[in-house]
Amino acid sequence: MKSAYIHIPFCDTICSYCDFCKFLKNDEWINKYLDSLEIEIKSNYKKETLDTIYIGGGTPSCLNINQLNKLFNIIKIFNKSNDIEFTFECNIENITKDKLKILYDNGVNRLSIGIQTFNKKHLSFLNRNHTKNDIVEKINLAKEIGFKNINIDLIYALPNQTLEELNEDIDEFLKLDITHISTYSLIIEPNTKVFINNYKNIDDSLDYEMYKLICDKLKCNGYNHYEISNFSKDGYESKHNLTYWNNNEYYGFGLGASGYIDNVRYDNTRNFNKYLNGEYVKESHELDIKETIENEFILGLRKINGISKEIFKKKYNKNIKDIELVNKLLKENKLLEDEKNIYINPDYIYVSNDILIEFIN
Repeated sequence: MKSAYIHIPFCDTICSYCDFCKFLKNDEWINKYLDSLEIEIKSNYKKETLDTIYIGGGTPSCLNINQLNKLFNIIKIFNKSNDIEFTFECNIENITKDKLKILYDNGVNRLSIGIQTFNKKHLSFLNRNHTKNDIVEKINLAKEIGFKNINIDLIYALPNQTLEELNEDIDEFLKLDITHISTYSLIIEPNTKVFINNYKNIDDSLDYEMYKLICDKLKCNGYNHYEISNFSKDGYESKHNLTYWNNNEYYGFGLGASGYIDNVRYDNTRNFNKYLNGEYVKESHELDIKETIENEFILGLRKINGISKEIFKKKYNKNIKDIELVNKLLKENKLLEDEKNIYINPDYIYVSNDILIEFIN
């Protein structure tokens, strides 16, 4: 079984920290892009059965009706498992009943919706035009169409955001009664618009308090904290994202997409002209066993339950505790173990990157 990620880089909203997609917003270029995407998929897909498909971006929901129909005709080539998880990313601003019906009729059974925040001030900072009423209306519309599995994104650690404001956001998210919540701390990178406008990352101690508030409140309201930044109701963990975290292989199709097939990790070009000319892959690298095991730890330890000892032994014919660094971190109490798994001590989850980076080289 494999997964496929399809990148649609077009977007009708320019976020405050990215301007990549603003060059790719007219219908002529979108249709040319879809034509090239079709050629890439036909050239590289090897007819395996897929157990997850994820169409993201960008904002694929900004495609018009004809473009959506064209996209779904392109991916009819995929062999899908009977219990496939088929996710489509959406922005509140361009969700319509007609578009949702097309998604539903074409087998999409999971939506990922970029809400980010309910706070009017912070929505303005993120250059989002939707309102609280828009959010509630569109979520209810999706449920009426038949979507039962819905993820929403929450961004926190925004400039000048308070704990009280975040708490209010979480309360509003909980009222939506959806199955999955992904959380992201805003990192202000050099040379982005918000950096140039002199915004700063919030204090580390406040960032930690915000993360702790999210974890505690969502867990108290029936959400399983199954990965560092992700929470779900029972049975609604993201199968597609678990493909990444379990270090399993997946296709990446589209401009700027990444993939992992036949032990080769590759990144597609971000150059639009090169992509249209069929020069899809920018760089690729065949992994040796050392790199594969490094990735097993760097990705697998993002899961709250960590890495299965049994599965590790089957994949690498090696006992996980034969690895010196694992024993070192167990002795330091940064890693813990139970009968089945080795995982990061919950007290260190917030600073997990400091542990994961030890597995590089």
